[in-house]
Amino acid sequence: MDICLSSAYLAPIQYYTKLLTAGQVYIEQHDNYIKQTYRNRCSILSANGPIPLSIPVEHSSMNKTQMKDIQIASHGNWQHMHWNAIVSAYSSTPFFEYYQDDFYPFYHKSYKYLFDLNEELRLLIMRLLNIEDVIIHYTKEYKTTFTENESDLREIIHPKKDWQTLDPDFKPTPYYQVFAQKFGFTPNLSIIDLLFNMGNESELILSESNITPHNQ
Repeated sequence: MDICLSSAYLAPIQYYTKLLTAGQVYIEQHDNYIKQTYRNRCSILSANGPIPLSIPVEHSSMNKTQMKDIQIASHGNWQHMHWNAIVSAYSSTPFFEYYQDDFYPFYHKSYKYLFDLNEELRLLIMRLLNIEDVIIHYTKEYKTTFTENESDLREIIHPKKDWQTLDPDFKPTPYYQVFAQKFGFTPNLSIIDLLFNMGNESELILSESNITPHNQ
């Protein structure tokens, strides 16, 4: 199955199960930016429970702006805050030391466009997950038509929507989490939660979490 996805910042596990099993992937860059979505936010598990990390952007609700043109706000110190939150949440995980040097530069380099940051992170994460045989396309205009072999997931994978209802193919497999004794298993967090806790077993967890056969 070919799929269409929105751009996402450190996307949730659900998002990466789709990348693992897709034939071809279309990443939408001409959609109108929508606030409170995974386009600029992710969720990680801290000692105090799940917390959202949100990138501030230059955006007016009165003016529609395509995702590819959304600029990261120059004010604030979001990179410092996000990196500190990630270190605080995951420094005691089994694989944080192994991966931290891969992620550190993203929080110390200046980015103008949100789409560019999201895509560079996605490329890194797919490499770390050994998901390298998927063909990635970027939409040349807003995609409105889909064939029987294509699935539109742009607004299905969404922090405000119930994945258990909207995505029956996604069955998150529990895995080790540092704070599980305190909170129980917390499903569908950012992919970095899986990577830092499970390392090279992450791809297996993703595979077990999606009931759709590979490249169906």
